[in-house]
Amino acid sequence: MPQYLFDTDHLTLFDHADVTVWRHFSNHPLGSVRISAVSVEETLRGRLAAVARHQNGPLQVQAYTNLVASLALFQPFTIAPFDPACESRYQQLRDMRPRIGSQDLRIAATALATNLVVVTRNHRDFGRIPGLPLDDWSV
Repeated sequence: MPQYLFDTDHLTLFDHADVTVWRHFSNHPLGSVRISAVSVEETLRGRLAAVARHQNGPLQVQAYTNLVASLALFQPFTIAPFDPACESRYQQLRDMRPRIGSQDLRIAATALATNLVVVTRNHRDFGRIPGLPLDDWSV
């Protein structure tokens, strides 16, 4: 049975309770859908920037609320680490010079190194990576 890796965009759709994404997610065994350490970083980087930007008042309270909510968002997922095998695959992909952002390239490297299918709407960029299996749960 295939194992899946949400890209950051699909994690956001999941967070916003997208019905189609949730339907697909619920049809897979617990633990078969993962998120990458890269997606965790991207999510937390945005939340921490908001905390730093809002030094007091209601916006600061909301920023901290969002930060805690993001930590809870990660709970149903196993987090796929960015380990030496992922780094090695990332360097190989980078040397190919595909026109894809470095964070997406790290997500692709994680999927390839761990035999996961990337769940994404971004077929244009991820499709530039040879041999990378893709799926889109937003449709």
